Amino acid sequence: MFIINPSSHSGRSRKKFPLLIRLLDEAGIDYEYKITKNIDDAYRYSLEANKNKLDVITAVGGDGTINAVLNGFYDTFGKRISSSKFGVIYTGTSPDFCKSYGIPTNIKQAVTVLLDNKSRFVKVGKIILSRHNKIENHGLSIDKIPDAQVKYFACCANIGLGASLARIANKGVRKYLGDFAGTFFSLLKVILSYKPGNITEIIDGHTVNISKFYNLSVGITPFIASGIKIQHKLNEDDDRFYCLLVKNLSLLKLPGLLRKVYSGKPIKTTSYLFLHYARNIEIEGNYKNPDVEFDGDPAGFLPCRIGPVEDRLELIS
Repeated sequence: MFIINPSSHSGRSRKKFPLLIRLLDEAGIDYEYKITKNIDDAYRYSLEANKNKLDVITAVGGDGTINAVLNGFYDTFGKRISSSKFGVIYTGTSPDFCKSYGIPTNIKQAVTVLLDNKSRFVKVGKIILSRHNKIENHGLSIDKIPDAQVKYFACCANIGLGASLARIANKGVRKYLGDFAGTFFSLLKVILSYKPGNITEIIDGHTVNISKFYNLSVGITPFIASGIKIQHKLNEDDDRFYCLLVKNLSLLKLPGLLRKVYSGKPIKTTSYLFLHYARNIEIEGNYKNPDVEFDGDPAGFLPCRIGPVEDRLELIS
């Protein structure tokens, strides 16, 4: 099953579909495809395909499409619905997932990888978060929120400034400036206007109060966003996440922060940047800085809880 998003890359991905169909027909495989009208379609088609136990379910689109199709593989308990394999044909703007797992962005090469059918089991994060930002959620845990939703991510989740960045960058800035420049420009704009607050984080059962909080990145793959790469110490068997915390930021510290997160070099602890590792992370509700995003798209609001899934995803790569 190929789940195709014609809106990826501002609609430019649509031009690549005839080539994809021709390559699949030439390969002589038994396949079908669905064209999505919105991101909810991608999730729904993936869920149906998993329930029908198809051999391979492939996302054709950008990071948003990949995430929606991935979510169709899991129930609300973090269990796989089927033994279907997950495939990706990338036609988006920021191939963080593909760069992390060696999936070509060239259509012909990606189809070749898909048909070779070599797979690996990869880590996936489970996140429970609020659907709405309500003042009455301030200071509460996710267990006390009636509108909680369960989602899954493959690359990274951001709480705070990074989620605000996703909302701005995805509104069209990258369409005109390109992926790297658009994201970088949006990052500068958000940093200069962001008003830090205080949050409460529970890390593997230990409560930590963080003042002048800017952002927490909870990641699996090295890529947080366009051009931002985090070198971490986790191997594929480790079910922990890396947690990159930004706090106590100022204009004088800003050049150093940008240099560190764009260089891809090992992160050294400073007064404003701290890297640690955890299996389970909880953030209490925070009405002033509530935004949560994962895999590049705004997703919901605090409070939230993040942990590993029970069943890893079988990815063709």
